[in-house]
Amino acid sequence: MKSDSEGNNMLKARLREKASQLPLLLPMMASNPEMLASAFHQGFIFLNPLALEALVSKEEARLPEWKSLSAAVRLEPWAEPLAKTVLAEPAGERFLVTAAALEYLYRGVQSRKGSAAADADQDADEQDEENDDRENGDLDGQYGRHGRDDGDDGDDYDLGEAGADWLAEQGFDRKE
Repeated sequence: MKSDSEGNNMLKARLREKASQLPLLLPMMASNPEMLASAFHQGFIFLNPLALEALVSKEEARLPEWKSLSAAVRLEPWAEPLAKTVLAEPAGERFLVTAAALEYLYRGVQSRKGSAAADADQDADEQDEENDDRENGDLDGQYGRHGRDDGDDGDDYDLGEAGADWLAEQGFDRKE
């Protein structure tokens, strides 16, 4: 939904379109709130994350009224007319609470993805350094792949035999 087939950012245009379709989608508010919630994407300002953490752990029947969240959640100015349209419906308050919870959860996932991506970048950098060390023949101050000089120094090192020895040390039967 964020981009078109050419890679152009289309999110804002698609969100505006979803917002304009909101009155047509109102009958789905109670049964499929996720279909309307995207119209409110980036429309919430979270003032009290702890209150939202408590909110997202509640069952649907125990969700508070929208008005009671006023100290924890505010609407962006562009989202206020949409909220008035929704609040005119019988299930409007519950929907806005659900939409706020969904947006809060989405932002939490995005922030975790961001930190995971940073961790992955750091891990990739460390892996690249280790690969460079291997290519240069130095791994942890040793020579070559197995801590030995890969040049022909007269030893008859057999990788297959070394693997069989290691497996035997781990308790596996030798394959003869």
